[in-house]
Amino acid sequence: MLLKNHSNFNLECGTDEAGRGCLAGPVTAAAVILPKGFKNGLLNDSKQLSETKRALLKPIIETETLTFGVAHVFENEIDAINILNASILAMHKAMDQLTARPEFIIVDGNKFKPYQNIPFETIIKGDGKYLSIAAASVLAKTYRDAYMETIHEEYPMYNWKQNKGYPTKAHREAISKYGITKYHRKSFRLLPEQLELDF
Repeated sequence: MLLKNHSNFNLECGTDEAGRGCLAGPVTAAAVILPKGFKNGLLNDSKQLSETKRALLKPIIETETLTFGVAHVFENEIDAINILNASILAMHKAMDQLTARPEFIIVDGNKFKPYQNIPFETIIKGDGKYLSIAAASVLAKTYRDAYMETIHEEYPMYNWKQNKGYPTKAHREAISKYGITKYHRKSFRLLPEQLELDF
């Protein structure tokens, strides 16, 4: 399916997050304003793309956007305000970095809070429909993955380089064996109910 722009606004900002369902690490959001007429046949929802294709798209998006921003919200804040609020906060922080004020914001998902009185629309599966959200999804995913690969060096036993903090069987087994780190989200169910974890 060929992705397109959503509105007729010149400065339409797409925003999306990555890492919402992870047990460790930040939730990361990106905001992107693409130029009118931007086209890229490869661009799609980041979850539909291989790591190689995302790596290929990242510099294209960064170079060809009018402006973009990427922001992390870390574990302590996720635990304090919950993952939904942290995801929206990350999107707001990403938009704070834009060098042009959006005229309209399109958001992947169904929840958002107003940003600077700019009109917005939430779109379920928007990252597979609209160019600017797809571009934001690629940046959010690649920046978050890079961060997780960095902290993997500190705690290699959790294999974040591979699982990126998602609740894989191996990740949960490592939590069970080694306990938790400062990067784990304490408000999340880190292990199945039958296994208890001491904080």
